[in-house]
Amino acid sequence: MDSLGSISVFVQVADVRSFTEAGRVLGISSSAVGKSIARLEERLTVRLFHRSTRSITLTAEGALYLERCRRILAEVEAAEFELCSAASAPKGKLRISVPQVHSLVMPVLTEFMQRYPEIELDIDLTDRMVDVVEEGFDAVVRTGNPKDSRLMARALGRFRQVLVGTPEYFAEHGTPHVPQDLATHGCLRHTFHASGKLEPWPLHGEEDGSDPVLTTRFISTSIEALFHVVQQGLGIACLPDFMVREAVAQGRLVRVLDTHLEHQGTFWILWPSSRYAAAKVRVFIDHLSARLFPLNDGQ
Repeated sequence: MDSLGSISVFVQVADVRSFTEAGRVLGISSSAVGKSIARLEERLTVRLFHRSTRSITLTAEGALYLERCRRILAEVEAAEFELCSAASAPKGKLRISVPQVHSLVMPVLTEFMQRYPEIELDIDLTDRMVDVVEEGFDAVVRTGNPKDSRLMARALGRFRQVLVGTPEYFAEHGTPHVPQDLATHGCLRHTFHASGKLEPWPLHGEEDGSDPVLTTRFISTSIEALFHVVQQGLGIACLPDFMVREAVAQGRLVRVLDTHLEHQGTFWILWPSSRYAAAKVRVFIDHLSARLFPLNDGQ
């Protein structure tokens, strides 16, 4: 097997931590994978993996080599993309995972389908933290800072969490002016599906360092459910600004306590580094980068 082929095998094994799974992905036998890695280690005169009957892990030399190999493969794939992308339309199945913010992502995804009719989208709508490589995703959209060294990332746009309620609700219950006032209001709360823990509201604490008391009236793992309930005048919800922007502009919802909130989040698109230049992945990344937050100003 040539050097570039050996590098591809090495990167795949490093990603999935299994000769058998790497062989399945590459379409070769596990023994062929093992022989390729052995020849590569012999040529480099270093051990790239620690092997046991239960696990495969990178050595320090293997981890260093992996980063160089990923850059090499990305450059090769980028060159291939530039040469062939003009000759044929992107096609094939694209498996992606996006958070459950249908109103934000679905218009962008349907627009993508119209633009690239030969790409089949397999969408996983979930807020759980998926393992991009192990679960076979081509790309995922998530918030928070990327931490997986196996992935490449691009920022899509920023958002803020805001507190909102209907004008009718505030007319009946009063408008909170400081976080302590929330103790007398019905708070509509989001809970994390994986842990069951309530998502904290990004409020300044009181001067003594304590957190404001939130009187919970409704709990849901879906922020879109919170958006529905808050519009019925049943309490105050903490929601991303992109979700409530239109309702606020139309006067159906009112933002409160803006000066007491400290929050800024970022949406990222993440994808396995070895798939950087695949035509279907590249056009999807470019499409989301251009369309998800087209006029985002970070507010």
